[in-house]
Amino acid sequence: MAKKILQNQTRVFEFILLGFGDLPKLQVLLFLPFLVIYVVTMAGNLLIVVLVVINRHLHTPMYFFLGNLSFLECCYSSTILPKMLSSILAGGESISTKACFLQFFIFSSLAGTECYLLAMMSYDRYLAICKPLDYVVLMNGRVSFQLSVVSWASGCFVGTILTSSASWLSFCGPNEIDDYFCDVSSNVRYISCSDTTFFELSAFVFTCVFTLPPFLLTISSYGFIIATILRIPSTTGRQKAFSTCSSHLTVVALYYGTLMLVYMLPRSKDLKHMKKVFSLFYTVLTPMINPLIYSLRNTEVKEAMKKGFRGFIFYITP
Repeated sequence: MAKKILQNQTRVFEFILLGFGDLPKLQVLLFLPFLVIYVVTMAGNLLIVVLVVINRHLHTPMYFFLGNLSFLECCYSSTILPKMLSSILAGGESISTKACFLQFFIFSSLAGTECYLLAMMSYDRYLAICKPLDYVVLMNGRVSFQLSVVSWASGCFVGTILTSSASWLSFCGPNEIDDYFCDVSSNVRYISCSDTTFFELSAFVFTCVFTLPPFLLTISSYGFIIATILRIPSTTGRQKAFSTCSSHLTVVALYYGTLMLVYMLPRSKDLKHMKKVFSLFYTVLTPMINPLIYSLRNTEVKEAMKKGFRGFIFYITP
């Protein structure tokens, strides 16, 4: 009883996000690149969303998934980077426990959704390249919409389970999170005064169960795609297809690889700084390069941009 009262008295109502506060001399050098990354990320992804919505030629399953991915990346970046930029300037940023759990819920939901969206996009390309005659039947507007709903619902389910499980733990100090966003699952053993063994184990198993299937689907789809590309008789055709496929695989490897390193490496203070660096790849870097890799290099997207620009010039010209 006395222990319970003591815990209630020392219960934490806010956390301090340390971010990169251990590098005070590099605050300006860190702030400016991350600010540019945020602006470029938002501009590139919003451009893709607008083009997919207003251009009828892009109303296909492939661009529907790309539009979903770009919208997700806008939400992803807006969830993490503004608070991160504020933390860099201040050398640390306070956040209430409720806001911290809300950020963790949004982050984990979007991360789970992105795993499924990448899988759906790879499956769409598999059907288009390996089964072109059946593509229209197997992947139409209704099917792509249903797959998109499944992706978002699965991500939200992952986020809900992880956040609700973490909320049952007691947090009574220390209240400092050595990270640039509220990644509760990665830092829970350092900020909770409860026994976190069961939570960490269940979170690990649950995350693996829900992220391994889309990862395997993504890898197997690209495996079949590569096998089909190798059978293309034209050397030019093979090179063009390989160029596109290798770019997509680079993004997938970067996202999944760093995600697995952060959450599957042993939890130790010696690895915390390394994990913080690795987490920048899937929280900051991939949202910025996804529009370039998946969309802005595409001929149809370039044509849509040209038409949109000409239409804008015609509209503003007296």
